[in-house]
Parts: sequence; structure tokens; C-alpha cells
Amino acid sequence: MNDHSDLLSKSLDIIYPFLIVFGGYIIINGHISPGGGFQGGAILASVYISKYLVMPIYDYQLDIFKKMEKLLLVIIILMPFSFIFFGAMNKFPDWNILYLMLMNISIGIKVACGITIIFLRFVFFETRSL
Repeated sequence: MNDHSDLLSKSLDIIYPFLIVFGGYIIINGHISPGGGFQGGAILASVYISKYLVMPIYDYQLDIFKKMEKLLLVIIILMPFSFIFFGAMNKFPDWNILYLMLMNISIGIKVACGITIIFLRFVFFETRSL
């Protein structure tokens, strides 16, 4: 007997693409509207969290999420320094929008990885045998 509901898993399979598109929309339009990287990243993390809650699978690759999060932290730290110190802000004023979009995308993916890691660590900690 399955521990999960087929109706719930089928309905969430339909909702997942909309959640991903909505999270991407919030991230991409963060420079012109309220929202941005953090809010969109939280929406993207809800895809992983709801997927786990519907059908618990214990073979998530946490090391991939951790490596991606560390790489994005380095990118988030280096991007403003390179943008400001190389003078791209003054030489190319049209690049400001591109810079904000890239920062929102980086922050959104980092937040999605971070929230997913936190959720899965709590789940794996609670489900381990004592």
C-alpha cells in the first residue's frame, strides 16, 4: 500500500510548472516590482518541499545543493565588486538593469538551495533512528 495520495501527487504534478514559472517571474522582475531574489527563491524551494511532502524520497543529493549554494555565494560577493571597481556602472549605464537581473537570479537560486537544504536537514535529522 502506498503512503501517498495519487490525487495529490497528480494535482501537484500539474501545479509544479506554474510554481516554477511564477518563481522565475518574481525573480526576473525583481528590479522593477516588489519581490526579487529572496521571494522567488522561496517559491522555487516550495517546489522541492511540496514534492518531498507528497512523496518522501530519501535520495536527495544534498552535496549538490551545498556546492551550488557556495558557488553562488562567491558569485554574489564578486559580482558587485567587479561591477563597481571596473567602472562598468559609469561606463555602461544600460548594464545596471542586467546587473540587477543577474543578482536577483543568483540570489533566487541561492535562497532556493538554502531553504531546501534547511528543510531536508530537518527532515533527515528527525527521521534518523535513535
